[in-house]
This record gives sequence, C-alpha cells and structure tokens, in this order.
Amino acid sequence: MKLEDIRKFTLDQLEDELVKLKREQFNLRFQKASSQLNNTARVRDVRRTIARIKTVEREKRVAEAQS
Repeated sequence: MKLEDIRKFTLDQLEDELVKLKREQFNLRFQKASSQLNNTARVRDVRRTIARIKTVEREKRVAEAQS
C-alpha cells in the first residue's frame, strides 16, 4: 500500500487497516514457522505497511491536537 493511499484514510480506517495487517502478520509468522510460506517478501511488505500506517496515524493525531 502506498503512502498516498494511506494518507487519504480517516483515523478509524487506519485503525481497522492496522488490525487487519497485524492479523496477517501473525498468520504469516505461523506459515513461516511451519514452512508453508510461499511469498517470503510479503512478511517485509506487511511490516513496512504497518510502520507507514502508524506513522500517518501519529501525524494525524498530532495535527489534530495542535488545531
């Protein structure tokens, strides 16, 4: 997911997306442990997207507090 797309989300949408990605990350860890993971790059993508979402969420909360 691109940063431009993430910035368009509301805080509620960001939280929902974060929960969904955390669940996917959990499932990917289990697949990796049981040697069923086909696309190993997806682990990295999910981790980075989680970081992007957290960053944008924090930016929005700070901007909200300042106004």
